[in-house]
Amino acid sequence: MNKLKWISLVLVTTFLMGSSFTVGKLGLAYSSPLLLAAYRFILAGSILAIIVRVLRRAHPAAKEGWVKMLLIGVFQTAGVMGCIFLSLRSITASESSILTFTNPLLVVVLGSFLFKARYKLYQWGGVLLGLTGVVITQGTHLKFEVGTLFGILSALLWAASTLLVKKWGTNFDTWVLSAYQMLFGGLLLLAASFLLEHPFFHPNTHSLSILLWLSVMSSIVQFAGWYYLLQNTDPGKTSAYLFLAPFFGVLTGCILLNDPLFPSFIVGGFFILTGIYLVNRNFQPSKAKRKLFITH
Repeated sequence: MNKLKWISLVLVTTFLMGSSFTVGKLGLAYSSPLLLAAYRFILAGSILAIIVRVLRRAHPAAKEGWVKMLLIGVFQTAGVMGCIFLSLRSITASESSILTFTNPLLVVVLGSFLFKARYKLYQWGGVLLGLTGVVITQGTHLKFEVGTLFGILSALLWAASTLLVKKWGTNFDTWVLSAYQMLFGGLLLLAASFLLEHPFFHPNTHSLSILLWLSVMSSIVQFAGWYYLLQNTDPGKTSAYLFLAPFFGVLTGCILLNDPLFPSFIVGGFFILTGIYLVNRNFQPSKAKRKLFITH
């Protein structure tokens, strides 16, 4: 892959990752949070499920495989995305994206304790820098909001799902796994919407455009681009650029939503982005560990 194509794909995919927080925040003007997340992933998962069926991609032959995909969907789509959309009710898209994308830092912590994984000293330094950044960002302005808790929980759940994918993912066709974990997670979010909130969705040009963008561009296209990068480049080098996603989350939040940029937010964000970069640098040193992250 030539350098221009690589740079373009990295920028496009990380932009779609980060900007989805801002677009999701815009969507909350027309929908309850869990219902919007449910519609997003039911639509995205259904489209991708049809595609993998038409292309005859390998599907699990045993019930155990479907159960594992369901569990990944519980954590990755229902858990992570549900918490993200709930966080957007009370904190800015910028704050939510920064908190959620601390998940690579938490992968190191959880991986060490749960799977006895070994990480390099500079990666632990990245964890320390990142967590310091969270304290600076969230601790020096405004009051603690419930959305902050949901943002932190989304990062924890994403880290847990990353470890599950690392453990089970090699048993699945990646496109099939992505399709059905999104679909299963979306259906769980739909059930949660009717149980935990007063669901509403006001269909109009704006709300449907937002839903289509989130489902197609920020889910299917973004995933396809990121997976293509991991398959055709050095995955360790590419994963290091995940730090661009929260940067784009902050940037689009400021432009489209007029999210404020406190000095502490800038300083804390710099610490977090640096920590994410250090943690992901050579995080996947071998080709056997190419697919560490499933992203939306």
